[in-house]
Amino acid sequence: MTRANEAWESLMRAYAVLMKRFNAEDVWGDLTMREYDVLYTLSKCDSPLRMSELNRHVLLSQPALSRMVDRLVDRGLVHRCTDPGDRRGVRLSLTPDGREVQRQIGRPHARSVARALNVLTPEELEQLAVITGKLAGNEEQ
Repeated sequence: MTRANEAWESLMRAYAVLMKRFNAEDVWGDLTMREYDVLYTLSKCDSPLRMSELNRHVLLSQPALSRMVDRLVDRGLVHRCTDPGDRRGVRLSLTPDGREVQRQIGRPHARSVARALNVLTPEELEQLAVITGKLAGNEEQ
């Protein structure tokens, strides 16, 4: 097995272990982790996102994301508005309720992430951020 394959398998094992741990925590309320991911992604944006922009940041197919957004809109957590630059397009943003739900879940989840990554030194955390940033940047090249 090549070193790249070993590194990939190690990354995927770590991802699976952490995601199982986070999923099992009692912080999600009425949301799934994937629904929270959508709220979190929207919370980081200064302006409403097009569906295609949102889709680049979450691990869902476009049809699955559309259905999820429909559910979040129905629950009053996400707002749809017409794209002023393209009247056929739609932009998405958090409603005030959506922003509050994201914060309520985000605080304990952030503590969980910090606890899980506490096994790494500050230098290792920096290395991890650099390495994963390089890998994520590869999709745009």
